[in-house]
Amino acid sequence: MKLGKMALIAIFLTAAMPAAFGQRPNKNEIITDKAELAKLSAAVEASPDSPKVHTAFIKAMGTDNPELEKQYEVWMVKFPKSAMFPYSLGKAYEDQESPKAKPYLLKTVTLDPKFTEAWGGLWIDAERWGDFAGGRDYLAKAVASDPSNPNYNFYYASSFSGADESKYRELSLAVAKKFPAHERGAQALYWLGARSKKVADKMKYFELLRKSYSPLKFNWSSSGMSSYYDILLSENPAKALALAKEMAKDADKQKEWSNLGLQAQNVAAAKKLIAAKKATEAKALLNKIKLPRYFGFNKEVVLLKAKADDIAGNTSAAYDSLIVAFGKAPSVKVKSVIASYGTKLGKGDSQVDADIWKRLNAVAKIATPFTLKQYFKRESASLSDYKGKVVLLTYWFPGCGPCRGEFPHFENVVKKFKGKNLEYLGINIVSEQNDYVIPFMKTSGYSFTPLEDVKGREKGNLDNRNAAPMNFLIDQEGRLIFSNFRTDGDNEDELELMINMLMSNRTS
Repeated sequence: MKLGKMALIAIFLTAAMPAAFGQRPNKNEIITDKAELAKLSAAVEASPDSPKVHTAFIKAMGTDNPELEKQYEVWMVKFPKSAMFPYSLGKAYEDQESPKAKPYLLKTVTLDPKFTEAWGGLWIDAERWGDFAGGRDYLAKAVASDPSNPNYNFYYASSFSGADESKYRELSLAVAKKFPAHERGAQALYWLGARSKKVADKMKYFELLRKSYSPLKFNWSSSGMSSYYDILLSENPAKALALAKEMAKDADKQKEWSNLGLQAQNVAAAKKLIAAKKATEAKALLNKIKLPRYFGFNKEVVLLKAKADDIAGNTSAAYDSLIVAFGKAPSVKVKSVIASYGTKLGKGDSQVDADIWKRLNAVAKIATPFTLKQYFKRESASLSDYKGKVVLLTYWFPGCGPCRGEFPHFENVVKKFKGKNLEYLGINIVSEQNDYVIPFMKTSGYSFTPLEDVKGREKGNLDNRNAAPMNFLIDQEGRLIFSNFRTDGDNEDELELMINMLMSNRTS
């Protein structure tokens, strides 16, 4: 079944998009006026296949109202061949990230195997149960039911990321080729670039995105150019400048990209000055560089400033500045450069590690204690139970798409510490989704210990600010050492480094 264009767009945006960072489902505003409800009920019976009347009635009743299911059970008997009745109820529960969605969505596709949006809803629901293979099968059926739908073609291709990289690339390129005038085609190329491990591959796909989808017309291409520019600052500042000039043709973004063009000029000039050993001039230019905080090149700026200090004969300043930077955002590359400057200063590896820990110890605080219910055991778990172990703590909930996206990367790192003193905890912040949790853990195979959060508890320095995912690393003495980090395919080595550091350090 194909809904109208605007209805499809509304359904897809609210239902098929994974939950964003910190986003939780909203509850309906309930109408209690019986006359108004009767009017809405009559509208459903008069136009049973209209999504609009079902949406209005369900919003008025409220998904928490037990009378809602009873009414729909009556209607499903009265209109046994209409797939819109089970779909509307299933869609409402799916929007609320409720485990009650699945049986109604399954009934929908039993009545109408061509009901594309119901297959899409089953995919999203399967993700919340941790059934990723099942979700992929639902997406395949969504595509088969409507091959011309760019949304499900895109999500089906993306479902192979991390599972079958060759097929993921093949299908994503096919989406871009099949939908040259649609945002999903641009999005397919964007994610190919963002998820590629090699810098050369990232550049290849972002360049293909630029040529295939005008950044001045397609939002995903415009977003991709920011990522492309970030890479080019390191690889080819002159090309970054050319890209900035091209993007500045967009009147709405002229100011932003004109500024980025200036930053690219400063980077190129600073690198030339460093190569010419003109440290003072280079440092002055580097101090002028102001980039968005999420740009990866910011770490490169820190390294370039340190290099300028070293060239100027102030290796101690270079060494100290990188230790401060490492404490805020650990990275393998920064630690390696710190070690090289340490060698130049006559420091061995043990002394370099001691200097890094001197900085970390100065800002470390005892992690705020907690005692929370476990899902697999009757007894509660307290943070103090894990003293003597390094604790990787993440806040999540089953409906959180970014959480589900981060879990595989955590697993890739955590499995390297199997049998060692590492505890991996996940605090579910949405108790209304408790029914998903145990099936999610069993089906997904993820290894963290799930705990249930308590609303209103004092979280102190482990405060997730009601958002997910939010991550923390606690050392063997119960001190919070690292926080507010994210892990993806590009920086798994950073999480591994942080854990190794905590494993090898004891303060007593």
